[in-house]
Amino acid sequence: MRREDLVDLNALLAIAEEGSFTRAAARLGTSQSSLSHVIRRLETRLGVRLLTRTTRSVAPTAAGERLMATLRPALASIEAELGSLGELREKPAGAIRITTSEHAATTVLWPVLARLLPEYQDIHVELGVDSGFTDIVTERFDAGVRLGEALAKDMVAVRIGPDLRMAVAGSPDYFRERSIPRAPQDLAEHACVNMRLSSSGGLYVWEFERDGRELHVRVDGQFAFNNTNMIVRAAEAGFGLCFVMEDQIARQLADGRLVRVLDDWCQPFSGYYLYYPSRRQPSAAFALLVDALRYRG
Repeated sequence: MRREDLVDLNALLAIAEEGSFTRAAARLGTSQSSLSHVIRRLETRLGVRLLTRTTRSVAPTAAGERLMATLRPALASIEAELGSLGELREKPAGAIRITTSEHAATTVLWPVLARLLPEYQDIHVELGVDSGFTDIVTERFDAGVRLGEALAKDMVAVRIGPDLRMAVAGSPDYFRERSIPRAPQDLAEHACVNMRLSSSGGLYVWEFERDGRELHVRVDGQFAFNNTNMIVRAAEAGFGLCFVMEDQIARQLADGRLVRVLDDWCQPFSGYYLYYPSRRQPSAAFALLVDALRYRG
């Protein structure tokens, strides 16, 4: 393979992943016209059309998809091997991209990163904070952080946090005019603050368990948010009950701004895991971070 072939193939992959010549050019640090020239040269050499262009987007043709099915893992392997060369350095170095939820970033990742990275200043970490599911392979993340029950089976998973619990709570003002719910079914008579899921666009169904019995309850109320802080604020203001991680309202429960209910229906569940593709060859920097994050409780 000629050197320019690798450059052209990398450009093709960037355009297909970004769906835009403009974004791909910014990612590669070049111009749109240069990328257009590269793709025309590649298509001419291969004798097939690789990309379909419209006024708003760019998408691979059938031939382009076939080529990229081989190209993605091949370039990922090359990138991993280049990263592993960092092991020859005196100290681990390199860039690590992780997709995570805001709660995991705040409670698990940040405490470890703040302690570890001052000693390893050649390691650069980017956190993509998103409440929705992100395909780490397609979006070119090195790893993701999710709850253990949500992990794909073809991923290496490393536990990085303790078990978690959810909590249902409302303000004292709210309960002055309403009875305390004794079972999840009672929530049908209550105003609740909903969570809008970023990945599916639907509303989160509240999940409960007691004595091996599971219940899923759809709730209703005036407000729905895709942000936990806003859900808690609405509950504090008396607009309804919230259903969040218990540590997210620990202060409000301690000082009486919120009152917890249905505690016996909120059982512990598997906490956060760091996950990455099983075919990945970890760099020294990545292996160091994984070991630092590993939960040993």
